Amino acid sequence: MTLSPWDIGIVIAYVVGVLALGFYLSKKSSKNLESYFLGGNELPWYYLGLSNASGMFDISGTMWSVGILFVYGLKSAWLPWLWPVWNQVFVFVYLAIWMRRSNVMTGAEWITFRFGDGKGAKLSHIIIVIFAVISVLGFIAYFFEGIGKYCTAILPWDMAFEFLGYKVSSARSYALIVCGLTSLYTVKGGMHSVVATEVMQFVIMTIACIGVGIVAYTMVTPEQIATVVPETWDKLSFSWNLDLDWSNSAFPQVNEKIASDGFDLFGLLFIMMVLKGVFASIAGPVPSYDMQRVLATRTPAEAAKMSFLTVCVLYLPRYFMIIGFALLALVFLGPELTAMGDAIDFEQVLPMAINKFLPVGLKGLMLAGFLAAFMGTFAAFVNSAPAYIVNDIYKKYINPGAPDKKLVKLSIIYSLVLVMVGIIFGFNAGSLNTLILWLSSSLYGGYVAANVLKWIWWRFSGNGYFWGMLFGLIGSTVKFIFFPNYVDIFVFPLIFAFAFLGCIIGTFLEPLPNKEQVKRFYKQTNPWGFWGPIKKEVMAEDSSFVPNLDFKRDTFNIIVGIVWQMAQVVIPMYFMLRQNTEMVIWSGILILTSVLLKKYWWDNLKEIEN
Repeated sequence: MTLSPWDIGIVIAYVVGVLALGFYLSKKSSKNLESYFLGGNELPWYYLGLSNASGMFDISGTMWSVGILFVYGLKSAWLPWLWPVWNQVFVFVYLAIWMRRSNVMTGAEWITFRFGDGKGAKLSHIIIVIFAVISVLGFIAYFFEGIGKYCTAILPWDMAFEFLGYKVSSARSYALIVCGLTSLYTVKGGMHSVVATEVMQFVIMTIACIGVGIVAYTMVTPEQIATVVPETWDKLSFSWNLDLDWSNSAFPQVNEKIASDGFDLFGLLFIMMVLKGVFASIAGPVPSYDMQRVLATRTPAEAAKMSFLTVCVLYLPRYFMIIGFALLALVFLGPELTAMGDAIDFEQVLPMAINKFLPVGLKGLMLAGFLAAFMGTFAAFVNSAPAYIVNDIYKKYINPGAPDKKLVKLSIIYSLVLVMVGIIFGFNAGSLNTLILWLSSSLYGGYVAANVLKWIWWRFSGNGYFWGMLFGLIGSTVKFIFFPNYVDIFVFPLIFAFAFLGCIIGTFLEPLPNKEQVKRFYKQTNPWGFWGPIKKEVMAEDSSFVPNLDFKRDTFNIIVGIVWQMAQVVIPMYFMLRQNTEMVIWSGILILTSVLLKKYWWDNLKEIEN
């Protein structure tokens, strides 16, 4: 790729600015663990919301979105429900409030708050720590491999070198440099540094996204699009079967991609996505940077506002860029993509489009934006994981009376250790790829059942949580090893049922331990659900306690919120495709759902004091 001095200058200015800001704020994070990992619970919710959005704006996820939009057209708007992408709606409607009321630092510490200190609770506490640390290691390796690939594709310099007889490729050299710089300001400045730099990064990414959208809008016409895509490509609606045939289009080989994905039964896929999505969303966020942002807010109400802002600012600009890159690739990159043969590498759309279409200045801003996307996500993971080692292992089991300065120093050390171990995994990604996928699939597959019950069922115990997570891990591992060709989403009900069985068996192996702790959790968190016996005892002991009666209102707000979020995804698509009628309809839906959320959700946050 050819870069002008202006483009290079923009990238260098961004890197220098991020480092300077991170070091400037480092003193604020050196007081204690709360300052280092949670910013002392003094950061404004809107900063944390922008920071959270930046952490979710990763390069690989964006490229995946470009790829599925290229293949599935507007129907790709449904596919992020696989994650599920609307879990953030559940978080801002009620889960953020419940989580923040715990006043803890990590997801593992929350487990102790929920179940107490019994044997089962300790097993649950340990398994969450293992989950968090291994997940972060896997993601660091994943990011290391990804940023190296992208830097090699978009930067013109050959950075390969030889060290002690070992040849380090250009991709890995770039990855070492970027990961090293990101770790430097993250480890030095802690949460204050991460949030401040991520806010700046989000502004850069948003400007770059809008710039790509403008370029694509001025270069691509609806007539050009119609000549290269199948007939139903630009339709959001679907039937039981996908009915998207690329045979007579410009890219007939895309049919093989659809077949390999296993998404032809789109109606069944939609049902499974909704089923999984509801349970996975009720389970709440995994113990990573998203939960950390919730716990870092000042109050429960601000935790809800923070999560709401994350959705508000993320989708519209991001999808302007996603649809922009997809349209540019469809219309203008046909020869380059066709030359790849049957296996089109959609990840190459990004460097191809940047190099071919973006003008001087915007190209540098785009490179800085994607560098920011990587650094934001990487920094968020690096900052979140050491808390589990220092706070949940060292401070809890090894040295409860350790002074704050020592804990902060250990946090810095373990941050560096985790980065180095993750990078080692990244250097050996070829041999460890199967292991990393196994860990991710098993751990995440075993997460849902136990983490749904922990919120809504009074009898659920730490023992049940541990056995539910373990059964889920076993079920996911069996699927991954013996049935790798089955689409994960279609097997989810079986894994969920097996994990749920483990929850029930573990729970009833013994009488409910730590009943007083369960009552304390219920009174302080005040969740809705199946809390009958505990609710009666709490109300008998405290006549002023008012139980949560908001289930119906929360359910209504969740449905409205999902539609509201979906509108933010499809409006940029309809705008770029010049489908003005559909764009106006969905804009009206966005306004209507915003009004409903203002009335039935935002205004009710005033009632939440703690």
